[in-house]
Amino acid sequence: MDAYVYILRCADGSYYVGIARGGLQKRVAEHEAGTFDGYTARRRPVTLVFHQDFDRVEDAVAAERQIKGWRREKKEALIQGDLAALPSLSRRTARPPMRASRRRAAHASSA
Repeated sequence: MDAYVYILRCADGSYYVGIARGGLQKRVAEHEAGTFDGYTARRRPVTLVFHQDFDRVEDAVAAERQIKGWRREKKEALIQGDLAALPSLSRRTARPPMRASRRRAAHASSA
C-alpha cells in the first residue's frame, strides 16, 4: 500500500502537513472541499506544494511527525527542493548569554 506525506499551503499562508493512505489526490480534494472539520477547513483554498510517497505507512507517519516539528524556513526549503539547506536549518542558533540570576549573584557574594 502506498502512503504519502504531503504539505498544503493554506489561503492564510500557513502550512499543513499530513499523510494520505492510498490516493493523494483524493485526500487533497477532501481538504479542498472541507469534508472534515479541522485546520484546513477554515483556511481554504489549499494548494498541494510538496509530497513524497512511501511503501510503508509507518515511514510516512514518521516523516509527517518529523516535518511537523520543523520551523517554517526548513519546510520551505523542503518545498523548494533545497535539500542541501536542510542540515543548516536544523542547527540551533546560538542564544545570547544568560545573565546570572540575582539570587545566585547574592548567594555568591555572601559566601
